[in-house]
Amino acid sequence: MIYTVTFNPSLDYIVRTDNFRLGVINRTTYENILPGGKGINVSIVLKNLGHDSFALGFMAGFTGREIADRLKGFNVGSDFIEVAEGMSRINCKIKSNEETELNGQGPKITEENVQELYAKLDKLVAGDMLIISGSVPNTLPSDMYERIMSRLEGRGIDIVVDAERDLLLKVLKFHPFLIKPNNHELGDMFGVTLKTKDEVIPYAKKLQDMGGRNILISMAGEGAVFISEKGDVLKSAAPKGTVVNSVGAGDSMVAGFVTGYLDNDGDYEKAFKMGLCTGSASAFSPDLATRPEVEALLAQLG
Repeated sequence: MIYTVTFNPSLDYIVRTDNFRLGVINRTTYENILPGGKGINVSIVLKNLGHDSFALGFMAGFTGREIADRLKGFNVGSDFIEVAEGMSRINCKIKSNEETELNGQGPKITEENVQELYAKLDKLVAGDMLIISGSVPNTLPSDMYERIMSRLEGRGIDIVVDAERDLLLKVLKFHPFLIKPNNHELGDMFGVTLKTKDEVIPYAKKLQDMGGRNILISMAGEGAVFISEKGDVLKSAAPKGTVVNSVGAGDSMVAGFVTGYLDNDGDYEKAFKMGLCTGSASAFSPDLATRPEVEALLAQLG
């Protein structure tokens, strides 16, 4: 079974408006409300591609209940821990001449809540996959990633990590199955600027030397780079299309890679292409990628 963890899920209130300006009334031309958070995005895209998963994490208040209800609409199972104080956040994403986001704080998560999460994770068995992604809210210990991976170490569970800088670097010692920084995050880890796929490769290999098994580097319109645990180095340009919405593209790449890996008996090249096309499909669509959209881009990529 696949499990995703989203520490701070949200309701994403997505609006479009013409020529957004501060200090005046702006009227929307489009609005939508979706369950949000990196792990939740992964679960939704996995379901769109034909794979079930369980979304884990914390929820609170009427917004938390709405997140769980809306996930049901995507046929995604969830088992969130209900937090007593506060409410799950609402993130407002304003799309105009530029994209602007206003993200909420989230509820106050207690040590008892953390122990409840551990109890759920303790039920995972060999062959399961766990995808942990996103930031850690300030009400949780900053080393949550390390605590979870230390707890599950040696149990035959493949763990995927999609996180920034220190969160990612500190868990490499636990040999995650897959990590997925983008080229800017990778450069930030080593104090360099990485613009081309060839520049990315040696630094991706450094992450592998530090313990990561498979390294997937997303590069937006430039495509992606993949270094497998077998030593294969794969590079690809991105499929052609018009970017409509960048939110969730990286999460979609993770879901696509996992789908390609599971559907093709661990074939890393097919997993890489599936991941690239799934991330692009979400970027080219107002919603998260669907299977037909991904397959159309796979045909284009060849």
